[in-house]
Amino acid sequence: MPRPTGRVLRLLELLQSGGTRTVAELADRLGVEGRTVRRYVAQLIELDVPVESVRGRYGGYRLAPGYRLPPLMLSDDEALAVLLGLVAGRRAELTTTERTANETASAKIRRVLPKHIARRLDTLLEALAFTDQPGELDHPDAGLLLTIADAVRHRRPVSIRYTDRDGRRSERTLHAYGIVAHAGRWYVTGKDAQAGEDRTFRLDRIATARALPGSFEAPAGPGPAQRVLSGFATAEYRHEVTLRIHGTVEQIRAHLPASIASLEEHEPAAGQDPAAEPWLRVELRAERLDWLPPVLASLDRPFVIEGPDELRDLVIALADRLTSSARQA
Repeated sequence: MPRPTGRVLRLLELLQSGGTRTVAELADRLGVEGRTVRRYVAQLIELDVPVESVRGRYGGYRLAPGYRLPPLMLSDDEALAVLLGLVAGRRAELTTTERTANETASAKIRRVLPKHIARRLDTLLEALAFTDQPGELDHPDAGLLLTIADAVRHRRPVSIRYTDRDGRRSERTLHAYGIVAHAGRWYVTGKDAQAGEDRTFRLDRIATARALPGSFEAPAGPGPAQRVLSGFATAEYRHEVTLRIHGTVEQIRAHLPASIASLEEHEPAAGQDPAAEPWLRVELRAERLDWLPPVLASLDRPFVIEGPDELRDLVIALADRLTSSARQA
């Protein structure tokens, strides 16, 4: 059972969230009787916290307008959300002043966190990777995120209950390599022990996660972020597309990022100058092809379609429409 001091601090936290709270509401949230709530309010007033009594039908207690509480009071979920936001902010294009403010804010929050929360957040930050400059991210379940992060750090198997995109539910044993933030979502990548293959799972489709006994060795090779990108680029879709594009990696990646397509150098033809700008082989998979012709046109680089024929027909049709439109007076 919580101690009275703990309940007083909980009362302060409830009042800090704003608005007027009725005695009945506070009693229910604290698990005490109304007279006990009044006693706790009196203790806060003795500590110079300006709690006001509001009379009337919708009366109760509230903090005086404009009062700023000196202590920083964060739940585990709140601390996680704040620090993740600050970490994501460091990867954005901040000015020097903004970056300094970000770092000092992080340091201040970490100094006042209870040790057990600080340790768990450190574990999470060690297990976390970003694929690019993060935008707005889904708010993850704190308990789930911290459990998986702990499994990543200590190389322990974890049992997860997962629902795939077709609605099929399953329980899997995962050797988690890392947690990755990509395109506004959270993912965990690792080896699916039953399938014996590397897999990537969306965090919001995991219902529960439970650490298991034992340990595993993390494989050498690409890091978690690169594994997630490679997994997206090679996922099973309706169409398999193969292209040769005359250009640099930077020129191609500006339109076909690593999460969409894989690149490799194409051997120069006989008699071609090896020092000339290379041709790169591009492979990708897609459910639909109608978005690709405009992308290839925007590349403004020579390209060859090796397959499928359907894509070649779509590119020709786009070229015909552009030509027809350009010739109109």
